[in-house]
Parts: sequence; C-alpha cells; structure tokens
Amino acid sequence: MIGVLQIVIYSFGGILIFISLLPLIRHDHWTFRIFEFPRVQKWVLNIMILVASILIFPDDAYFSFGFILLLVANLLYLSYQIYPYLPIAQKQMESVAQNKRPNIKLLIANVYQENRKWGKLIDMVQGEQADVVLLVETDEWWKNKCCDTFGNDYKYQVLENRENTYGMLLFSKLELKNTQIHYWVKDEIPSIETDIQIDNRFIKLYAIHPEPPVPSQNPKSTARDAEILLVGQKTKADQVPTIVAGDLNDVAWSYTSELFLKISGLLDPRRGRGLFSSFHAKHWYARWPLDHVFCSGHFRLQKIRRMGDIGSDHFPILLQLFLAKTDDDSEELENSEEDESLSKEKINKA
Repeated sequence: MIGVLQIVIYSFGGILIFISLLPLIRHDHWTFRIFEFPRVQKWVLNIMILVASILIFPDDAYFSFGFILLLVANLLYLSYQIYPYLPIAQKQMESVAQNKRPNIKLLIANVYQENRKWGKLIDMVQGEQADVVLLVETDEWWKNKCCDTFGNDYKYQVLENRENTYGMLLFSKLELKNTQIHYWVKDEIPSIETDIQIDNRFIKLYAIHPEPPVPSQNPKSTARDAEILLVGQKTKADQVPTIVAGDLNDVAWSYTSELFLKISGLLDPRRGRGLFSSFHAKHWYARWPLDHVFCSGHFRLQKIRRMGDIGSDHFPILLQLFLAKTDDDSEELENSEEDESLSKEKINKA
C-alpha cells in the first residue's frame, strides 16, 4: 500500500516535472513564461525529491522505479539548461587581463521606484566612479536626488523619468551623441539609443526596460518579447560595437533571451562565469538574473560583479569592458531562418 508520504512525494515530483517541461510550449501567456524563471530552484527541488524517493520507496515497486527514472531524466534536463552559466562551462565572451585599463565601466540598477533608501545608491555610484550609470524605475523624486548628489560628476545625461515605474536615467562621463528616445511597443515605456565616444571610436548603447508579463497588468509576454527582439534586429543591422543593457524582465536562459542572442549576434558575459542573479534582492531562495548587459564581439570582459543591497528588490550589476581592435564573434549563437521568422512573427503580433 502506498503511504501518505509516498503520495506527497509523487504529487510534488509530478508537479515539478510538469512545470519543468511547461516552458517548452511556446505560448506568450504568463502561466507558461513564469516557469522559465526558477530554473535553479527547480534543480534543487528535483534533487531533494529524488533523494527522498530513493530513501523511502520500496525496492520492488516498479512504479516507484519508473518515477525515480523520470526524476533522474528531469534532473539531467535541468542540468543541461543550467550548465552554460556555470564557471566550468565555456565562456561565451573573452576575458582580458586585469592590468589593462578598461575602456568603459558600466553600472546598471533598478532602483525600485518606491525605494527611498537613496543614500545606498549614491554611495555606490560615488564609490565606484563608473563611466556610465543606467538607472531604471526612476520617477521625478529619484531624478532630483541623483542630479543633486552626483549629477555634476556626469556631464552627459539623458533624463527620462516617469511615474509609471518605467522611468530611465542615463549618466555618462563619456560624450554621448545622436541620442534618441524610442517607444518601441508602448507609448508610455521609453528606451534610449545613443552613441558613446571612447577615445576616437563610437559604440552604440541601447538601454531598455520592457513591460513584464504579469496577471494584473499584461498577462502576455508579447510586448516584452517584441521590444527585446526589435532591439536585437537593430543591433545586428548596426554592425558596430554595441551594448544592450537594462532590466529586461526576462531571465538570461529564457527562450526569448536565447532568440535575442541569435538575432542580434551579441554575447552574454555571464555564460561560463555564473548566474549573477539580480532579483529578488529580498528573497535569497527566489533569485534569478533579470538585469542584463549584452555585448558585441568587439568587447572583452575584465570584470562582472553583482553589487550590494541598495534598498531595491534588484541588486545592481557592474561591468568593466575593454574595447578590442577587432571583432571576435566565434561564440555567437547560431541563427537560423526559423529563428528569423519567429522573431518577425513575435514583433508583428505586438
């Protein structure tokens, strides 16, 4: 007879396998997309349920043995998904020696609009002295605090504060040219496109913060995916040193993020180095990488670091990048006609 504990394990194991496979259905509704996020959490739970199954289930029960095999298969599947971001995996973006002077030091942070612990962020910005600082979820209150405290240190500024949690502030010590504000999908959600002058070269920066799929606002990921992929198409067409940065409201390993890398030809500096999970700063057991910096093959990575608590639900991310003389795209993800077609389809739907 199956005991109560075994029924509980069967139930939890079945649910875990179901939500692990659910994202394979390419549907834009949030109920399908949300389960892309907790990949590491599912991996840990899978191990716990697998160990409990081996210890508790009888040796002569064929059904129990089959259940354990399913858990093992699911663990291998989740491990395959996580592996590219482990330090033992191959780095997608080349490193550069620590003794080289970085061409650009970039700090990005979602400040959380209602957060009023502004001193923590100010201390971080003034302590790190990054060349470029990108802040999102910034309203007029945040704009005033930032401009009053460290604004004089940054000659070039793009101030697109909003009261709807989609405000964006860009501060730069490097000269900005040809700055444009885009509304890729929705009129109330701005994005920044600008050229940054580094010595005698120009690099392109796209700063984005697309709308997430949440039941209370927008139950589908269509708008978010379209904005990400539109920027991906732009970067591919630019064929210049490019950085795409911001809170994408999507995890690094999602289907859309992978499609973006294929369409854009950009590289993810986290691959082969770690997850650098930036959200949720308040809950250690529920964290995943939502804040991103993607770079073209013109760049080499000197440092990537998840910064400390600033009172937000996100941790800031700091990168030091070296601009090489040649483009190395050897680790770009392969792009197919099917990927191009799917990208255009998602954009047209939005």
